[in-house]
Amino acid sequence: MGYVYFTDDQKQRANAVDLEDFLTRQGEKLLRSGREKRLTSDHSITVRGNEWYDHAAEKGGCAIDFVQMFYGRSFPDAVTMLLNGEQGQAYRPSEQRKSEPPRPFVLPEANHDMRRVYAYLTRTRCLDREVVSAFARMKMIYEDARYHNAVFVGFDKDGIARHAHKRGTYTQGEPFKGNVDGCDPRYSFHHTGQGDTVYVFEAPIDMLSFLSLYQQDWQRHSYVSLCGVAEHALLQLLEESPQVKKIGLCLDNDKAGIKARKRLASILVGKGYSEVFSLLPQQKDWNEDLQEMWYKPELRMAEKSALAMLQE
Repeated sequence: MGYVYFTDDQKQRANAVDLEDFLTRQGEKLLRSGREKRLTSDHSITVRGNEWYDHAAEKGGCAIDFVQMFYGRSFPDAVTMLLNGEQGQAYRPSEQRKSEPPRPFVLPEANHDMRRVYAYLTRTRCLDREVVSAFARMKMIYEDARYHNAVFVGFDKDGIARHAHKRGTYTQGEPFKGNVDGCDPRYSFHHTGQGDTVYVFEAPIDMLSFLSLYQQDWQRHSYVSLCGVAEHALLQLLEESPQVKKIGLCLDNDKAGIKARKRLASILVGKGYSEVFSLLPQQKDWNEDLQEMWYKPELRMAEKSALAMLQE
């Protein structure tokens, strides 16, 4: 194949294509994640305008290298795909964004009660009421006043709120989820115990589902929800908890979770942690396991026995 020449104007126009528009036309489904959109097929990848970022691989860029990476295209093919599309139509360019000053972290205003959140977490998501209540008493779960989202709060070692993750409680359509602006990713939703083991999850509801399944003496261990797949919150907990020697990676049983598990294990081994193990849900995530066992208690007993043997 001969050399394909593109003018600077063509390359600039291709690199300025709005990735949300482009991916939607390719048949990809996107989920809202704060001010960004997350790929349904790979939750570690987010897009905004013409920019993308792979949180598992910790790299990103603009439209051309996204098409090269995600679709395995050569540079000429990627530019051609972005300029013309399958029907030869141009995709809309992303709007030029001015650099935004960082927003201060402010917790959403709390509702006067949390009846909707309790109903959503205990009935819809099948979480154990005592587990939910334990975190609610610590002000780590509450209902926001404006949208009635469930808010999962992360505190630093001095008891100051540094992180908050919001999860929509409406059951119709795609639920909202995202972090509050200005969060410190080192302090996402977590519990620190006195034991030597920490269990690591992608989302707060995954963590609470695991605790609902395995409640016996749960306060003794440590648990951290990454609110994604980045390692910052786990590394912060390990830095502040020298008693923790064993790390259980309990990420989702899907492509993004498996990729993140390998990456995290590599980071941990590089930092000298030799007792790193994986616990995989039978379904895609721990909440799906919990809902499955809600109707099949014999499965719950088998899972409890397996975990008890692992902890010995």
